[in-house]
Amino acid sequence: MAQGPQRIVCLTEETTEWLYILGEQHRIVGISGYTVRPSGVRQAHPRVSAFLDGKIDQIVALQPDLVIGFSDMQAELANKLIRAGLQVLITNQRSVEDIFSTLRMVARLIDDEVHSVSKKADGWEASIRKSFRAMQATAQAWRGLQGRPRIYFEEWDEPMISAIRWVSELIAIAGGVDVFPELAMQSMGRDRVIADALEPARRAPDIIVGSWCGKKFRPERVARRAGWQNVPAVQNQQLFEIKSCDILQPGPAALTDGLAQLHAIFTKWNEEQSSWEH
Repeated sequence: MAQGPQRIVCLTEETTEWLYILGEQHRIVGISGYTVRPSGVRQAHPRVSAFLDGKIDQIVALQPDLVIGFSDMQAELANKLIRAGLQVLITNQRSVEDIFSTLRMVARLIDDEVHSVSKKADGWEASIRKSFRAMQATAQAWRGLQGRPRIYFEEWDEPMISAIRWVSELIAIAGGVDVFPELAMQSMGRDRVIADALEPARRAPDIIVGSWCGKKFRPERVARRAGWQNVPAVQNQQLFEIKSCDILQPGPAALTDGLAQLHAIFTKWNEEQSSWEH
């Protein structure tokens, strides 16, 4: 007998992708308009929300028994849905361990004896953690002129916002060093704003990764910033984009595709460093 919520509206992408991974996508009755993962998802479900707001009447008409969102920034949307009589769960994960914990919680919410959803979730998590260990072992073996690459991750350009905590932690797992570790501990974007436009340059990153939260990263604009000409990443043309859907959603994508892209960038840098040594 089916247990747990059967009609779920997902206000953000990570829950949608997680339900697909678990093979429980049949429970989804509505998704965010920003959802692009997995492939074909936009054609499979009604798009009923943006990030900060949603189509309340349409969501109510879907008769969900659970609405799941992410972030304190969705507080007003959640308030509207609660006042409309719906059950709403808003998570606020900010670290890699928070992401794992949130994914486990959602799996247990929908668990039943027939499908063993929690066992699927536990198996997926174990495989991801195994990949983490393998990646860390690879990075520990790197040798180069400067050791691990120093990374400036830019989440937004105007104003400049540095990496959120889970991204900073993924940078470390992938073999890099976040040049703004103190800002990564700040959960709110406004608290990760870099007021001094020259501060990233002074921290001399070897690699710059841009993920401008839904806007295309423009490495040429970054390279032309006043006072950035002597930054190692600019001098060596080490500026890369990772799409926000792959790393700025605190769910499966960040732990898989986002991390893999970081590791590939850092690995190539290390290989180039090693070739320069010889």
